[in-house]
Amino acid sequence: MFVPSKAHPKEMREKIRTGEWQDPTAGCSDGYVQANLVVLPKALAYDFLLFCHRNPKPCPLLEVTDPGDAEPKTAAPSADLRTDIPRYRVYRGGKLEQEVTDLLQVWRTDLVGFLLGCSFTFDVALHRAGVPVRHLEEGKNVSMYMTNQSCHPAGDFTGPLVVSMRPIPAHLVPRAVEVTARFPLSHGAPVHVGEPETIGIADLGRPHFGDAVSIRSGEIPVFWACGVTPQAVAMHAKPEFMITHAPGHMFITDLPEEELTHSLA
Repeated sequence: MFVPSKAHPKEMREKIRTGEWQDPTAGCSDGYVQANLVVLPKALAYDFLLFCHRNPKPCPLLEVTDPGDAEPKTAAPSADLRTDIPRYRVYRGGKLEQEVTDLLQVWRTDLVGFLLGCSFTFDVALHRAGVPVRHLEEGKNVSMYMTNQSCHPAGDFTGPLVVSMRPIPAHLVPRAVEVTARFPLSHGAPVHVGEPETIGIADLGRPHFGDAVSIRSGEIPVFWACGVTPQAVAMHAKPEFMITHAPGHMFITDLPEEELTHSLA
């Protein structure tokens, strides 16, 4: 049975920084906001900022750092974006060059960090509301798929929307919508319910990112906009240099989920 982690974000970040925790962060630090990471050179930062504003469902912006500064001073003062995520991906020219456990060897003084809201923030809220969260139950990463839906372009940044999927019993779909709508800066309500082929997903058993999960009789696949979208955009737009989190390996902030949701109510 799934039991959410009550570890404080600072404790979890310390475990991540020292290599004690290198797994996906779903279910970690119950009650705190998790975030996707995108890091770009300053020369590309404005266009990506514009991309986030034009695509708030997959890219809900939480914080932008100053060039060269790896400390997210609002989301987690004293944290370090170079070391406090379990796994990172480094892209050059749109191609995945390497996956690493810290950025100390690749960090540059011109790099700007973007923290984007993540649906892992509402997973435990779904669980508390009696809505099953299959990837948590099965100890897996969430299933993520590229769709046939295009994001609104900004500069060179363009590409397909990526979604995460959670199988939900049909009678609980309205409840899942209600719960997740409270988290607009963590992707909010679903973008699609049922009929995956309508959004270009041919096989739920073969996600583009993350793990496949079981779908039981009477359950409907429900899809949320996903913060892995910038990785699909990187492969499409081919920026000269870009860093992201590895799918499912998030930055855990010090922001309580209640503070974020209440401030937007």
